Amino acid sequence: MVFAKMENQRPDLISVVVPVYGCERCLVELANRIIQTIQSIPADYEIIMVNDASPDHAWGAILQLHQKDKKIKGINLSRNFGQHHAITAGLDFTAGDWVVVMDCDLQDRPEEIASLYERAQDGYDVVFAQRVERQDKNFKKWSSKGFYKVYDYFTGKKTDASIANFSISRKKVVESFRKLREQNRYFPFFIQWMGYKQTKIEVQHDARKEGKSSYQLKKLFALATDAIVSQSNKPLRLSIGVGFLMALVSLVYALYLFSRYFFLDETVQGWTSVMVSIFFIGGLLFFQLGIIGLYLGKIFNETKNRPIYLIKDIKGTMYDEREEEDHE
Repeated sequence: MVFAKMENQRPDLISVVVPVYGCERCLVELANRIIQTIQSIPADYEIIMVNDASPDHAWGAILQLHQKDKKIKGINLSRNFGQHHAITAGLDFTAGDWVVVMDCDLQDRPEEIASLYERAQDGYDVVFAQRVERQDKNFKKWSSKGFYKVYDYFTGKKTDASIANFSISRKKVVESFRKLREQNRYFPFFIQWMGYKQTKIEVQHDARKEGKSSYQLKKLFALATDAIVSQSNKPLRLSIGVGFLMALVSLVYALYLFSRYFFLDETVQGWTSVMVSIFFIGGLLFFQLGIIGLYLGKIFNETKNRPIYLIKDIKGTMYDEREEEDHE
């Protein structure tokens, strides 16, 4: 690939943000492939690896990479905040003209960064990588498709299950992203919501080289709940509709029993039906109260105004350099 540059124009700086969890042994290969790809563009680079309290020795591996190449920078979060909070931490410290977000497990091929960058030169602000043939287990494929279908239904949007975090964004997009400080976070949805000129390209998706995905069924359900509650009030409207329907059905049934008793002179039996109705309506009320409580809980979390993440250690960023100057 050939990228035309003016003679006196400085090369673009491409920042690569990588949330790290459970992929210690992938990091050296990941860094080498990213560097080789960006140098072939050619462009300057910085790699920001965010250790999201990885259970292995990922932070030690990041420090070793930083010792060999100062353009590889590390952020060590104080605990596990979640992938999308870790992405936010990385984006808060980028300085690049273009910013790439990708996973650490090498399923996102670093060589595709050149393709994303090339497509972005056509005037796009965001280019997403579309995984046409996902190299994941069937359960993850099905659960991911189910997540997007549920999300689309409740939000009224049309999302693409083949698109995840892997993307390249112009600096102004990242600056806009930094203004979004909600606790409930999902990186691709935020980027899509912001607008700007976006497109996608097909990329090759590789099999996972190490470990297993942390997105099990329970975590996927929690992510789907957070995403829906943070971006849609349709569940509240549905609960109103269900309540109205139940009230209408109850009224019709009451009129039916009334007519049987007064016009047909039939004794209305039904302790069983009464008890079933009470339990059914009681369960429905608790369900609706649960939905309301879920929204109130999310509002409560937002009003506490806690930071999205906390940093335990940091290495190589401008913040780290300022700290070192203060100690001298």
